[in-house]
Amino acid sequence: MVVDGVTDERVRVTEAGPTSGKAAPGDRSNRNTAVLVGFTAITNLADGVTKVVLPLMATTLTDSPAQVAGVGLTLTLPWLLVALHVGVLVDRFDRRLLLWLADGARMLVVGALLLLALRDQVTMPALYAGGLVLGVAEVVALTSAATLVPSAVAPAGQERANAWVAGAETACNEFCGPFVGGLLVAAGASVALGWTGAGYLIGTLILLLLVGRFKPQADDTRPAGSVNQRIAEGVRFLWQQRLLRLMALALTVLSACWGAWLALIPLVATSLMHLDAREYGILLSALGAGGLVGALTVTSVNRLLGRRWSMFADLVGTAAMVAAPVISTNLWAVGAGAFLGGMGGILWTVNSRTLSQRLVPDAMFGRYNAAARLFSWGAMPLGAGLVGVLAEWFGIRTAFAVFAVATLLIIIPFLRTVTPRALAEAEAAPRAD
Repeated sequence: MVVDGVTDERVRVTEAGPTSGKAAPGDRSNRNTAVLVGFTAITNLADGVTKVVLPLMATTLTDSPAQVAGVGLTLTLPWLLVALHVGVLVDRFDRRLLLWLADGARMLVVGALLLLALRDQVTMPALYAGGLVLGVAEVVALTSAATLVPSAVAPAGQERANAWVAGAETACNEFCGPFVGGLLVAAGASVALGWTGAGYLIGTLILLLLVGRFKPQADDTRPAGSVNQRIAEGVRFLWQQRLLRLMALALTVLSACWGAWLALIPLVATSLMHLDAREYGILLSALGAGGLVGALTVTSVNRLLGRRWSMFADLVGTAAMVAAPVISTNLWAVGAGAFLGGMGGILWTVNSRTLSQRLVPDAMFGRYNAAARLFSWGAMPLGAGLVGVLAEWFGIRTAFAVFAVATLLIIIPFLRTVTPRALAEAEAAPRAD
C-alpha cells in the first residue's frame, strides 16, 4: 500500500504452520472481524432504540421539557463523568469480560424497566437511574470494544475491520436504531424494551465466538500508581504524541460541529426549509447514507488518495455539512452537505483508529481510547449548547457559519502535522505491547 507516495512498511503477521485444532492467523482475523461487526451492529442497534424509547417513555409521565431532556442527558453524561476511569479499568481487566458485564448490566436495567412498564409503575426517577446505568455501560462497552481490534485482527486486516465496525456503529446507532425504535415504541414501550433486551443478549452470545486472548497484561501483577496517576499517564501519552494530539483536537472541533448540526437541524428543517415529515426523513437519511458509503469505500479512497487526503476529506465534508444551511434552504443541497459530512466522518474514524492502533501500546489502549472519546463525545453536547446560544443571539445562519469557519481553521495545523512522513512512520512502527 502507498501512503501519499510513501511505501507502507507495516509489519506483516507471519502465517503459522499447521496446528492441531487452531485456525491460521488469517482465518482467525476474518472470523474475529465478522464477530466484532456482528456484535457492534446488534448492540448499537439496541443502543439506538434505547435512546429513543426512554425519552418517549418520559413524555408519558411529564410535560416538562427539562425533565424529558434530563433522561437523554443521563444516557450521555457518563462520558464526561467516568470515561477516563473506565479507561483505567479497560487497561487492567479482560476486555471481553468487561463487554459481557456491560451487556449484563444493560439487560438487568432493560428487564427492570420492562417489568415496571408491564405493571404501569414507571417513574421519572426509575428512568433517570436506568439511563445512568445504561450510559455507564455504554462507556464500558464502547471503550472495551475499541481496544479489541488490535488483539483480534492481524495488522493487515485492521483497516478493513475498522471500516466495517465504524460502518456498523453509524448505520445501527445513528440511522437504523432511532428508526426501529420509533416503530417499536408505536407498538408499545414494553415491546421496544423486550426487543432491546433481546439485542443485548444476542450480542453477549456472539462474543463467545471470538478467538484469542483479550487481557492487556500477561500476568496478574497490580499496575503501579493510583487510578488518577494512571489516568494522567494515558492523557499525557496522548498529549505528547504530536499526531495523536492533533487528531484529538481536530476531533473536538469536528464533533462539536456534529453536535451543533444535530441539535439545530430540526429547527432549520421546520422554520427555514419548511419540510414535512417525509422530507425531514430524507434529510436525516442522507447523513446515514454518507456513513455507509464511507465504510464501503474507505479502503479504495485510501488507495486512491492516501490516508492523509482521506482524512482531509472529513474537514471538507464537515464544513460542507454545517455550511449548507447557511447558503441554501434547498432540501437536496442541505442533504448533499449531510451526505458529505456522514461520509467524511467515517473516513476520519477508520483512519484515525487504524493509526492509533499502530501508535498506542496495548497496555495503554483503554486509557487512550477513553481520553480520545472524551474529546469527541464531550464536545458534542458543548457544540449543541453553543450553537443554541449563537442562534438565539445572532440567528441560525450565523451560528452555523461560526462552526463552518472553525472547521476550516483546522486545515493549516492538519496539513502541517499529518504529513506523509508522519503517516509513514506511524504505519511502519510495530505496535508496542
